[in-house]
Amino acid sequence: MAISEDVELLISELSASLAPPQRHAFLAAARAALAAAGCSGCGAAYRLLAPLQRSFWDAPPDTRALAGPRHHGRASKLIAAEPIGAPDPREDGRARRALVR
Repeated sequence: MAISEDVELLISELSASLAPPQRHAFLAAARAALAAAGCSGCGAAYRLLAPLQRSFWDAPPDTRALAGPRHHGRASKLIAAEPIGAPDPREDGRARRALVR
């Protein structure tokens, strides 16, 4: 079965983000899946190939998670100092009610 130009373009777009060894394996698997399914159009081919492409894609390692958040790493005047301003009158309402009783 001949694959249309639109489907070939879809296959090349889906394979563009893959590493070269995975790209070649995906191209072979995509053409085999399209031949087995007998897809009639670009939409049906996309629904068939999108999950297949995700199975060939490996996410890059996330090294940010190893170091932890950066905003707590350094000392800061804002973190070390006392809060500025009057206390909220609602925050000690339970203590004042206990004194009234």
